[in-house]
Amino acid sequence: MGYYWYVTQFKKNVIEIVSKIPKGKVVTYGQVALLAGSPGAARQIAGILRSSPIELPWHRVINAKGEISTYRVGFGDFQEAMLKTEGIHFVNNKIDLKKYRWQVDSEMTF
Repeated sequence: MGYYWYVTQFKKNVIEIVSKIPKGKVVTYGQVALLAGSPGAARQIAGILRSSPIELPWHRVINAKGEISTYRVGFGDFQEAMLKTEGIHFVNNKIDLKKYRWQVDSEMTF
């Protein structure tokens, strides 16, 4: 198993995890990286999401502060609107992670 296998498997894991985030819940980039088997790879998650299938609920992934990070790349308003349609509320441009974070089932494996 070389480097390219790992990258491909990591990407598959990320897509599978993000596809399972329930409506009205969010996860952080770091949480996805940890679940995908590569703690510390939070920055790579954004790149994977940018090149993933359109139907993937990428908008449910936010930063560890509870903020939207996609404003820098021009999708922040769109992401915020999508989250609001799912019932997620913002206070001072932040999402309450205690309330809206997806608590992943401990039996979920990738």
